[in-house]
Amino acid sequence: MILYLAGPYSGDIDANIQAARKIAIELWEAGYTVFCPHLNTAHFEIDCKCTYLEYLNGDMEILRRCDALVLMPTWESSKGAQTEKMLAEIHGISIYYYPDYPKLELDND
Repeated sequence: MILYLAGPYSGDIDANIQAARKIAIELWEAGYTVFCPHLNTAHFEIDCKCTYLEYLNGDMEILRRCDALVLMPTWESSKGAQTEKMLAEIHGISIYYYPDYPKLELDND
């Protein structure tokens, strides 16, 4: 199962990246495959000339391929996370609010 982790990036960027990293690690250790946009493009606002909209569109493309969206605490303060939640609702992608996330069904083969 692939989870998409959404939450604030802007503001205190380093603190927000660290908060997302901590949750992403927890989810990986629980057995999930996790896409964490905070880590995928960390500090690209410095290194890359892409616009916010280009990042958001790229993230939306990845979210469409995920099984579930996990919203971090304070996700509501993020316009990007609000948009990601709306896209998940439109496409019928399951939504969870951390610390809740889906029960992983292990394959016993």
